Order: sequence, then C-alpha cells, then structure tokens
Amino acid sequence: MSDIFVAKIGKTVGLQGQLRLHIDTDFPEQFKKNSTFITNKKQILTIQSFNPTSKVVKFTQINSIDEAKKYINSELFASKEDTVQNCKLEEGQFFWFDLIGSKIIEDGIFLGTIKDIHRYPTDDYFEILTNKDLFEDNEKFPKTFLIPYNDNFIKNVDIENKIITTINSKDILDAS
Repeated sequence: MSDIFVAKIGKTVGLQGQLRLHIDTDFPEQFKKNSTFITNKKQILTIQSFNPTSKVVKFTQINSIDEAKKYINSELFASKEDTVQNCKLEEGQFFWFDLIGSKIIEDGIFLGTIKDIHRYPTDDYFEILTNKDLFEDNEKFPKTFLIPYNDNFIKNVDIENKIITTINSKDILDAS
C-alpha cells in the first residue's frame, strides 16, 4: 500500500481535541466521517467530524487539547486505494500517482519519464527524467527538465500504458 500526502495537521481548536487541517489535495471531499488516515508517525486516525469551511477536524482517537497537541505538525496520508475510492475524477483528470512513471513520447521519440509533478501558480509541471540515450548522445541535454501540464504541451494521456504523447516538449528539452 502506497500512501499519498493529503494534509498537515495545524494548531488545536477548542478543548475537545479538534485540530485545524492544512489540506494539500485537490479532493477535500475525502475528509468525511469515518475516513481513515495515517500520520507520518504511523498512527491511524479516523475522522469523527470535519468542517470544510473552517478546515477543523475531530478525530475519534483524540479527545482533549493535551492529546491534540501531540499531533500538531503531523502529516496525514491516505492510501492510494482509499483515494481512488473517495475521489471522483472528471473527464480528462488523472491522479498524480497514476501519471508519475509515465513515458513522455513526442514524434515517436522517447524523451523521458515523469519523475515528479510540481504545482506552480500558473500550471502544474511534469519533472521529466531525460531518456539516458538522448542524454548520452547530446551532452547539452539536462538530466531533468520541466513540461507544463496543459493543452499546449500534452496531446494525449494513456494511463493504462503509462504513455503521454506531447507536442513542443522537445523544444523545451533543446532549450534547457
């Protein structure tokens, strides 16, 4: 089971063990009653209640402010399985964990593999680990480069085969 970072626990709120969440997911709907998460300290927490407006959560395992203080700055993770079950994607949307590891192909040329995805104010960007064959043939190519995740660069996404067809990405690689 692989875990996905979804939130960081902030300060305490109230006297009954409530905590503020700093959510880092596009799917806040997964924070619902009886949803289970694991902390970076391998503690399992189950949501008793969650206020989506104030981002205040009450976990069934935490019943006092003193208990809650122990969890401040902890990170919350959801399993991939729970994420897929609790988060509904729209047409053309994909989970980042499904995209990572995909091959980037342009004009039949294998440019590299998605190593990570970064969120910037204007777009999300794929961090591409450059194909070693290209790197060895041309010393000017960097070991990694970024491609914006938008229609100007992404032509087709094939999640089943983990292949993303691009346009204009070779130009970014050449200019890097």
